Amino acid sequence: MRLVLSFLLLVTIFIPDISAENLPSWLIPLREVVYEQQLNADEVRPVYQTAKISALEQLTGNELFLAFSRCEYLMGRALQFDGRFSEAAPHYAEGINYAERVIETAPNAEAWVLMAENLSQSCVVRSTSFAIANGLNVEKYAKNALGYNSRNAAAQHIIAARWVYAPSPLHNYRRGIEMMEAILKNGDMEKDDRFNVYVAIAYAYVQQRKTAEAGPWIERALEIYPTNKFAKELLTTRRR
Repeated sequence: MRLVLSFLLLVTIFIPDISAENLPSWLIPLREVVYEQQLNADEVRPVYQTAKISALEQLTGNELFLAFSRCEYLMGRALQFDGRFSEAAPHYAEGINYAERVIETAPNAEAWVLMAENLSQSCVVRSTSFAIANGLNVEKYAKNALGYNSRNAAAQHIIAARWVYAPSPLHNYRRGIEMMEAILKNGDMEKDDRFNVYVAIAYAYVQQRKTAEAGPWIERALEIYPTNKFAKELLTTRRR
């Protein structure tokens, strides 16, 4: 049971962040500050609030619910990066609620991915019992998303991530790398999707001590988000 739980937590920590094709211009600043990781959560909050206000002004119905789900997810991530798990959990819960409202009336790939992403991080910041009860649904929801859009890069990444980030003996780095590389060919990718694929491949190579192979992928990731802490840690680990 402990091994299964460790697998669930590692997969959910490193699955891709928010997925959205043609992200609205008013939502991009929130995504960027979360990925850049130069601001703490309190500094991110005004950006989050501005995004929600813009959503209210421009969207209605299910589009508004999806935008709110994204905002909650990203704010949760900012709090989680600061180690404020108890504060992040309600944001993920709200993100799930908004995605569920869309799924009830007009299910689509984006809603299912948002369900998976918010649930995955809920498994990290909430109790062990919650993770055990809900962790396996993350991949299930990602597969539901692919049923609506087989080219959804975030959903593909969620499924591939288990082979990259799971602890021994559950990981399979070669398979994970192959699946990640396939996303570059077969996925509709936004900036953050591409970054997440690059760091996943780099991580898999670093774990195998294949530093020469990891290097180009780390460099590609840092070209997108030069200040991202996870990518910078991979670079440091590679140089040791």
